Amino acid sequence: MQFSEQWLRTWVNPDLTTAQLADTLTMGGLEVEECDPAAPAFTHVVVGEVVALEKHPDADKLNVCQVNVGASECLQIVCGAPNVAVGVKIPCAMIGAELPNDFTIKAAKLRGVASAGMLCSARELGISDEAQGLMLLPADAPVGADIRDYLNLDDHVLTIKLTPNRADCLSIRGVARDVAAMTGAPLQGFAVEPVAATIADELRLRVDDKVACGRLTGRVLKNVNASAPSPLWMQQRLQRAGVRSISALVDITAYVMLELGQPMHVYDLNKIKGTLHARMARNGESVTLLNEQTHELQDDVLVIADDAGVLGLAGIMGGQSSKAELDTTDIFLEAAFFAPDTIQGKGRRYRFSTDAAHRFERGVDFMGQREALEYATRLTLDICGGQVGPVSEIIGELPTRSDLTLRVARAQKVIGVEIPADDMATYLSQLQLDVTRGNDAAHGATLTVRAPSYRFDMAIEEDLIEEVARLFGYDNIPVRNPVATMTMLEVSESERAADAVRDALVVMDYQEVINFSFIDDALEADFGGADSNPIALVNPIAASLSVMRTQLVGSLVHNLKTNLARSQSRVRVFEMAKVFYRDASVLASEATVPNIAQPLKLAGLTYGAALPEQWNAPSTDVDFYDMKNELERLLAPAVLSFVPFAHVAAHPGRCAQVVLAGQAIGWLGQLHPRLQQKHGLAKAPMLFELDAQAVLARSLPVAAAVSKQQMVTRDLALIVAKQVDSAQVSDSFAQFIALEGASNLIRGVQLFDVYQGERLGNDKSMAYRISLQDMNETLQDAQVDAVMSRLLTQLQADVGARLR
Repeated sequence: MQFSEQWLRTWVNPDLTTAQLADTLTMGGLEVEECDPAAPAFTHVVVGEVVALEKHPDADKLNVCQVNVGASECLQIVCGAPNVAVGVKIPCAMIGAELPNDFTIKAAKLRGVASAGMLCSARELGISDEAQGLMLLPADAPVGADIRDYLNLDDHVLTIKLTPNRADCLSIRGVARDVAAMTGAPLQGFAVEPVAATIADELRLRVDDKVACGRLTGRVLKNVNASAPSPLWMQQRLQRAGVRSISALVDITAYVMLELGQPMHVYDLNKIKGTLHARMARNGESVTLLNEQTHELQDDVLVIADDAGVLGLAGIMGGQSSKAELDTTDIFLEAAFFAPDTIQGKGRRYRFSTDAAHRFERGVDFMGQREALEYATRLTLDICGGQVGPVSEIIGELPTRSDLTLRVARAQKVIGVEIPADDMATYLSQLQLDVTRGNDAAHGATLTVRAPSYRFDMAIEEDLIEEVARLFGYDNIPVRNPVATMTMLEVSESERAADAVRDALVVMDYQEVINFSFIDDALEADFGGADSNPIALVNPIAASLSVMRTQLVGSLVHNLKTNLARSQSRVRVFEMAKVFYRDASVLASEATVPNIAQPLKLAGLTYGAALPEQWNAPSTDVDFYDMKNELERLLAPAVLSFVPFAHVAAHPGRCAQVVLAGQAIGWLGQLHPRLQQKHGLAKAPMLFELDAQAVLARSLPVAAAVSKQQMVTRDLALIVAKQVDSAQVSDSFAQFIALEGASNLIRGVQLFDVYQGERLGNDKSMAYRISLQDMNETLQDAQVDAVMSRLLTQLQADVGARLR
């Protein structure tokens, strides 16, 4: 919410400086993000009027102007602006004026002609970026007046960051209410006299869903001058609120919305066919909006229509077919209350947002439509003229407000300060709430209030406690150190800390990322598969974050694309987070939601060079074996095995399932070429995704004696079929060692050579170095030979191995 300080002070004017006012707003819960002057500092700039003009004798594009600045004599000023003309009023910087960017005006000669000042554009004064020519002032601007006073430039623009529950402060009046409550300054009364009808013309209204549209009100105005200029004071206030002046009718509706918080819309009456109708859209209907976008509608979207079709999205944006133009003479002013639940998420569905939708989806004052309509009517008559018809109104089902009871003792306990009941009542009264005192036998003193129609955030007792704390002053709540018994949490040796896993990956040159748990449904389908059936969000924060992710690698690919767009050629990222998918076996508990599984996953992505660029190593792209090695390092001393695997996001033949202790814990592989092409990647990144609990788990260390005997090694060259992989042979070794039990002499097995050639045909040779050692005695050849014989028998039985 952005607004002019001077505009706010017309409603409430506390005896505070600008800085103090900003601090008061922030400490009251309306955080001031920015507080900037409306214009930079400059001096000696006045309103001037060009009274005479002639061409420069020595320059085709320059004019010699005689400018009246309210002095006894006119100033001669040379000007090259294309829009300078006799009779225009403009800002005139006189000799000695100090303009922004340390620019001083001095007497000068331009092509031999003396010039005693400068005629200014809005850009030269720092007021706006407009630089098409001189800043033209209204014809009634007083000649000689200081331009800062005339344009109210000694003002500040405040930008406050509102939490979603404070929709009542999305207006000048709403902010003023809070300032009055926090400072005790009087709130200026605001009353609009109803405008009497001068014509009998009405537009028939109709509301189908009276919950979605709780109130629809409007009136006909005829013979208005839509091309009349908006007054300067209105343009200034709109500009400082971040709203561009468009036309008088549009400016009036924007002005009323900013001042009172009630969005409005103006229709060209002659473009409405029959009845103005608030109804739900029909599937397949479409509308072209004021932003010139055409959207196909669903049946859960509330629209404003006439007998011919949809005119606009209710509470979001009007349509092109009924908009008021500069040549419009007959209009219909509309103000309505739309239920927040009806509007929420609809703008994001169509990938845009508006100021009106921002207010309606949070809740506007459901009793303020008539007042806003009368105010807009009065402004329209004052600026554009015309004749007024009677007010048409349909009232449906409006929200109800029930009494809220605040227990004084409860509030004191929550806030931590013994605030007297009288003070609490005063604070609530300052918020324009009717307070009734009471006494409950069980809870003592109570205060009962009913939330006003503009406060959608007052629903429970805690909301009233928050209001008391705000007005008491958060900075007045004393800081007390907690007093509690501190107990060291038990840490299991069988589980690694998550930070230890993160640190291990950082040591491997990865960077951690934290992404939303929400993802685009198309991205989810790419990496989770078409049958992933993700959980859709009822009210997504953006259309591109519409489902809960069932995997992490899609988010990492999005991170990769973001980095590549910023010229990062080497990317190594990981994320540890929960994923979400449907699982009927999950029961409700304190930590889970029924039927929703939320396992913790660890995923990583590498792209580009395997090593940072350096002089002593060639630059090679990361591959499958680089990532395989990193996973083995991450889970060491546990031993992983890798089994060929197919994953929807991975390259066929370049993907493996990661197996730990016989259990599949995840996968790793290269991105599928189809996805590489779809996402516009020059190279295919390597990906992995593991069950984080399996990564965090670890076996307890077991102390064992170290043998003092000599180690014996034997090399064993085996001939096996080509389709036998090293994992199968390793499993056979492990099974043999397990069967040997306590008498096992094998201390290590290492594959050191693989050979395939024509001489071996469909077989291959795998050479292993086997280390043997006894705890108590030096091994004899006969003992070693016996072990190797039994081992070879085991290998022959398991994988069909034979000696080479």
